[in-house]
Amino acid sequence: MPTDAIARYHDLLASGNVAADSQAALDDQQDRRGLHFGTRPLCSVLRPRFLTLPQYRFLQRSVETLLPAFDTVYRKALADGSFRRQFRLLDWENELLGIDPGFACPYPSARFDSFYVSDDELKFTEFNTETPAGAGYCDALTQVFHALPAFREFTRHYHAFPLPCVPGVTHALLDAFAQWQGHRTEKPRIAILDWREVPTFSEFVLFFDEFRSLGLDVRIVDPRDVEYVNGKLMCGDYHITLIYKRVLITELIERGGVDHPVVRAIRDGKVCMANTFRCKVLYKKASFAVVSDERNANLFTTIQQQAIATQIPWTRVVEERKTIIDGEVIDLVPFVLKNKDRFVLKPNDDYGGKGIVLGWTVTQSAWEAAVQNALAEPFVVQQKIRLPREPFPSFDGGTLQVADRMLDTNPYVTFGTTVHGCLTRISTDELVNVTAGGGSTVPTFLLEAR
Repeated sequence: MPTDAIARYHDLLASGNVAADSQAALDDQQDRRGLHFGTRPLCSVLRPRFLTLPQYRFLQRSVETLLPAFDTVYRKALADGSFRRQFRLLDWENELLGIDPGFACPYPSARFDSFYVSDDELKFTEFNTETPAGAGYCDALTQVFHALPAFREFTRHYHAFPLPCVPGVTHALLDAFAQWQGHRTEKPRIAILDWREVPTFSEFVLFFDEFRSLGLDVRIVDPRDVEYVNGKLMCGDYHITLIYKRVLITELIERGGVDHPVVRAIRDGKVCMANTFRCKVLYKKASFAVVSDERNANLFTTIQQQAIATQIPWTRVVEERKTIIDGEVIDLVPFVLKNKDRFVLKPNDDYGGKGIVLGWTVTQSAWEAAVQNALAEPFVVQQKIRLPREPFPSFDGGTLQVADRMLDTNPYVTFGTTVHGCLTRISTDELVNVTAGGGSTVPTFLLEAR
C-alpha cells in the first residue's frame, strides 16, 4: 500500500473547499454519465485505488501462472466425463457443453477476484468466466476522477496512470467473432444481451456507446425479444451475429429452456456468443476445489503447484470424504463443523454474494444448518483469508470523514492469457460485493512519484 501517497491525497482533501468541491464534481459526473448500480451511485468515496508498478506486475505474473492450471482442468473436464463430475455440473449444463462455440477460448473475457493480503501476497478466491461485469464502469470512473479537484492537485505530485479495461473486452469479443466467422472482412452486428430490468443496465449503455464509436452496429437486447427465424437470430428487424452475453446462462435456461431461440441459433452455428456455454466449467466455484485438491496435483507443473499452494485458498466441494488440510488427513464434514471460524461456504453457482455464509459471523447452530444445506446442494467450503483494509475518504454531512474499508483486486483476463485492467471494490462489510449492497466501486490507477 503506497501509504505516503494516500496520506498526501487525504491532506489535499482537507484543505479549503477541496473535499466539498470534489464531492460536488463526483455527484455531478456520476449523474451525467448514468453511473449508478440500480439507484445507488457507483462510487461513494473521493479517493481512487492506487497500485504501485511492482504490485501490478506481481498481479500479472500471478494470473499468468495460474491461468494454464485452470485451462488444464477445463480441457480435461471437456474430454473426460468422469473427471468433469468434480465440477458438479447440472444435466442441461453437460448437454450444452457439446455445442462447439466456434472459437478456442471458452471465456474470451473473464475476471479473477483476489485480495492483496499483504503487499507481496495475493489470494485468489473466485474466477468469473461467465459475465465479468464492471469494465465499463471502471473506465468511466477513471474519467470522472480525472475531473475531481483533489485528483488534479494530487497529480502535481504523482503520476497516476489509468488501467483501461474496456479495450480488452472489446478486443476479446471481436477476436472471438473473427475466429467464429473464419475471416475479418465482415463486421459483427452486436446484441448486448440481458434482461432490461437488471441494475447493471447503465453499463450496457457505456458499451453501446463504445461499440458505436468503433463504427459497429449494436443494440441492447432483452432475451425475451428475440426470435430464431430462417436461420437468423432476430430482434425485430435487427439481425444479430454477435452476442455480448451479459445474461447469466442459468437464468436464460430457467426462463427460456434449452430450446430458447438463442440456444438454437448457437447450436446451429448461426450466431457467435461470448462468453460461450462452456465457460460454465470454470465459473463453478468447484473449479477452485478441483485445482487445489490433492487428488489432482499431478496435472500441474511444479511452478503451478507452488502457485496454487500459496495463492489459492484451500477449497473443497462439501461432501462426505477424507482429504488433506495443512498436511493432515481429515474427515471433511466433521472438521468443517468443528472449525467454523476458519471457513466460508459458497454455493457452487451463484453471484453477488448470494448464499455465502461466513463461518465466523454466525452461531454454531446456524453453521451446522448451513453445512447440512451444503451437503444437499452443490456448495464449496473455502478457507478464510485475511481481508486487506485501506483508509478511504468520504464527504458526508458537510464534513470529511476517513474510514478503513476492505478492498479486493480483480484483474480482467482476455483470451484466457492476459491481464487487461483491474476492478477494485471497497466495502465496510466483510462481503466485498457491490451487488450484495454493501460496497462501492473505485477506479484503479498505477502510481509513481514525480
